[in-house]
Amino acid sequence: MNDSQTFQTTPSVASASDAGSADSIADQAKATPGGTWRRWLTLENRFLAPLLITSILLVGQLSFGILESWSRTLIAIGIAIAFELVLGKLVVGRFPHLASAYISGISVGILIRSPFIWPYAMCAGLSIMSKYVLRIHDRHLWNPSNFGVSAMLFLYPAAVASLSIQWGNSLWPMLVVWCLGAMIISRLKRFHICLTYVISFIAFAGARSWLTGSPFLANVSPLTGPMYQLFVFFMITDPKTTVRSKWGQCLVAFLVAAVEMILRLAEFIHAPYYALFLVGPVALAIEMRWTRGRSGRPGDAERVLNRDKNADDSAPPRELGPPPTS
Repeated sequence: MNDSQTFQTTPSVASASDAGSADSIADQAKATPGGTWRRWLTLENRFLAPLLITSILLVGQLSFGILESWSRTLIAIGIAIAFELVLGKLVVGRFPHLASAYISGISVGILIRSPFIWPYAMCAGLSIMSKYVLRIHDRHLWNPSNFGVSAMLFLYPAAVASLSIQWGNSLWPMLVVWCLGAMIISRLKRFHICLTYVISFIAFAGARSWLTGSPFLANVSPLTGPMYQLFVFFMITDPKTTVRSKWGQCLVAFLVAAVEMILRLAEFIHAPYYALFLVGPVALAIEMRWTRGRSGRPGDAERVLNRDKNADDSAPPRELGPPPTS
């Protein structure tokens, strides 16, 4: 083939290639919206949980004014992010993803009620510090927000209270949050935890009603409030502080509801926080011990328990196995 033939044939090949590329680009453009949404709603997307908790904040504040103040909530978020950046760099050697810190900070801003500013900053700091200080085999035991809120309620009852506002008689705010939360949590494959806890709570509410003679609706009504929505969607489903197996996660959710009922019968005001504070770490410690005993070698157990070690706290755990196919 001579140079003239090459010159003549090359443009035709290029034109065909360009046409094919154009068709491919057009096809991709048509498929992009759906594909983008599918990618956005994947397990790897770490902004789903922040989106959900932000929606709870906005719906609650615009409808019923659940925040003590915007400034105190922003302080809690800022302190949580600052502690996450500093401790992540000092302890782990890198800056972590900040979705987990944002969730912890905004949870503190919503759940804590105080006329003072320092409880918001202190609670946010304690929440993040618990992730880096209270660890076994490179895994923290407590949900950060649960640890911080429980500690503040127990240590400073005269200065700190928890959120007790309900959605009132308006049904739509509760439906919006629950529907959005159910969709996101189901995409993250944690919906069975929420469902187990809700069913258990309702059953134990009936038991409390029978034991105390109080109305059933009065015992079950807290489940419809914004505090319980944060508790159900974020605290008991935290990937880093839940056991690995699905049946174990359901069992722990049931036990949290059971311990909560006992604490309520003993007239503990902040029963759900304390129940998770007690049950969650014990369940994790038992799982770690059981896994180490089965492996026979500490290195194997730690490798199984810490397979998500390099993942950020806001990312859901992956199951061991082949990589997913698209």
